[in-house]
Amino acid sequence: MRIGIPKESRPDETRVAATPDVVRRYVERGARVVVESGAGARATFDDASYTQAGAEVADGSQAWSADLVLKVQPPTVEEAERLSEGATLVSFLYPESDADAFAALARREITALAMESVPRIARAQKMDALSSTANLAGYKAVLEAANAFGRFFPLLMTAAGTIPPAHVLVIGAGVAGLSAIVTARRLGAVVRAFDPRPAVKEQVQSLGARFLDLPLEATTETAGGYAAAQSEEFLRMERELLADQMEEVDVVITTALIRGQPAPILITDEMLAAMKPGSVVVDLAVEQGGNCEGSRRDEVVNVHGVTVIGWSNLAARVPVHASTLYARNVQHLVNQLWKDAGLAFDFEDEVVSGTTILHQGRDRRAAAEPAEPAAAGERG
Repeated sequence: MRIGIPKESRPDETRVAATPDVVRRYVERGARVVVESGAGARATFDDASYTQAGAEVADGSQAWSADLVLKVQPPTVEEAERLSEGATLVSFLYPESDADAFAALARREITALAMESVPRIARAQKMDALSSTANLAGYKAVLEAANAFGRFFPLLMTAAGTIPPAHVLVIGAGVAGLSAIVTARRLGAVVRAFDPRPAVKEQVQSLGARFLDLPLEATTETAGGYAAAQSEEFLRMERELLADQMEEVDVVITTALIRGQPAPILITDEMLAAMKPGSVVVDLAVEQGGNCEGSRRDEVVNVHGVTVIGWSNLAARVPVHASTLYARNVQHLVNQLWKDAGLAFDFEDEVVSGTTILHQGRDRRAAAEPAEPAAAGERG
C-alpha cells in the first residue's frame, strides 16, 4: 500500500497528518510512504527526519497520487481533483461546509473517512481526533488569554503588596472547557464554570472550579454526553446568569458550539461593556459565528476596553504535540482498516461505518452513525 502525506494548504495550519515516528510504523508494517517536501516543516519535522523514518520525500503530485492520502484539513476542490480515482482519503472533512469539494471527491469515486465522525465509544477513544484537538484548544486558549491579560494570574504576596488572583469564567465543560479549567487553575487563577448539563457539575468541582447552577429544569444531552440545542428561553436565562458574572471576572473562555449550527450568542455587547477594562475573552466558537457578539474570526479586537480573541485554529498554535496526537489518532483508524491485503471496509463495524462518509464515490452519510455535535475547540 502506498500512503501519501501532502503539505497542508490552509495558511494557518501548522500540523501534519503523520509525524516521522508514525511514518516509521507504517513503513515497518510494509507500506511505502511518500511525504511531500516541507509537509512537516511548520511542526519542526524536517524532510531528513522523514527520510530517516523510511519515507520517500517527493513533490506534491506523488503524495496526492497515493492509494491512501492522509490530511488534517478538508481538501479544497482543487486538492480533491489531485487524488487518484478510487483512492482513500482520511482527514477532517465537514462536508456541510464545502459541498463543492465533497462533490469533487464523489466524482473521483473516492472513499473518504471523516475524523470528526469517529464514534464516541470506548474502543474508538484512541482515534478520537476531536478530543485531542479540543484538549489542546482549551489549553492554548488560557495561555492566549494570559498573554493578553495585563496582570498576573496567580495570587502573589510581595514586599510591595499583595496581587490578587485573576478570576476566570469558562463557559462549557466539554473537553475544551475542562482543559481550560485545568490550565487556568495551574496558572493560579480562581475559576468558575457554567454548563447547562448538571451532570458535569461534579467534574468541574473535582478540578477545583466553582460550578454555576442555572435554576431551570435540567437540559437534555446527546448520546455522546454533549448539551443539546437549547430553546431561546433557556438561552435567555443563561445570558442572565452569565451577565451577573461579567463585572467580577477578568477572563472568559467560551466553548459552546453545536456542529452544523451557528454558535449561540452567550456574551452580548452589553455584557462586554460591563466587564472591567483590560479583561479578555477567548471565543473558541468563532469558526461558527462565535459565542461572543464582538468576536471576529482570526482577529484580536478591542470592544469596550475588552480584548476579544477569535483564533479559529488554536490547536495549530501547538504544532508539535497537535501533530503528534492527530497522527496517532489517524494511525489507529488506519490500523482498524488495514488487513493483510490492504484496506478492508467492514460496515458491520461501528467505527468503520460511522467514519466512512463516502465509499467509492457513494455518499454514506445517511447510513453512517449520526455524528455527535462537537464542542467548541473540537473542530479540526
